[in-house]
Amino acid sequence: MRLVCDPPFTEVTLMASAAELSRLAGAVANGEGLLSSTASPGGNDLAGVEVKSASGPGILIHLDPERQILVISGDCAGRAGLADNLLSMASAEDGGHLHVDYFPGHFYLAEGSLSLVVSSPHGGMPTR
Repeated sequence: MRLVCDPPFTEVTLMASAAELSRLAGAVANGEGLLSSTASPGGNDLAGVEVKSASGPGILIHLDPERQILVISGDCAGRAGLADNLLSMASAEDGGHLHVDYFPGHFYLAEGSLSLVVSSPHGGMPTR
């Protein structure tokens, strides 16, 4: 798994294998976990992602700048929504990507969440 932070746009890009996305989805659904990522020297790569259970409504995706960790915290319903989206990307047989961006009324993201772009294990653009 690789997590790249784009500070000017407050966006994180997640690139992972299907197995890694499935593990992350499981951690999100369960409300706990710490998964490490591969970092490139001198880049904007993050060290990993931590998942925590917290009261809602929804989930907050934010950066722990001291540890260089992406943190996903929130209630069970919000975590279930994100976990379903991650599993969909893990099981997709085509390329593509998923944008997880907050907007007013978002069904599982809390205001203040970083944008997350999840790339398909088969590449960022559809092959069909």
